[in-house]
Amino acid sequence: MSRYELKPRPGNGVIKAVIGWDRPLQTFFAQVFTPTEEDPEEGEATIWLGTEPGELPSPEAAIRVVEAYADIPETLAADLGADRDATIGVKDGAHQAEAKQRLFGSLH
Repeated sequence: MSRYELKPRPGNGVIKAVIGWDRPLQTFFAQVFTPTEEDPEEGEATIWLGTEPGELPSPEAAIRVVEAYADIPETLAADLGADRDATIGVKDGAHQAEAKQRLFGSLH
């Protein structure tokens, strides 16, 4: 799994945006965090996509989710693609396979 914290754009109430690759779910993910009264520094993810297998199939799909809220480094799509490519052929461990079976009804 990879995870990149992005610098939020000013004036939109966002604390941070996060994007990355989740190998077990075979999807990219994107999160946008806004402050809460309980935790104004860390906040909560008010946008969170990439929690289902294959939901965000490309780096560009994940970037589209966060680009209105955060600055996107020029190399981000390539870095995310490299993260995915580095996990090609990696198999789930027994616990991951069991969890997928329970959660999704298949091993994907």
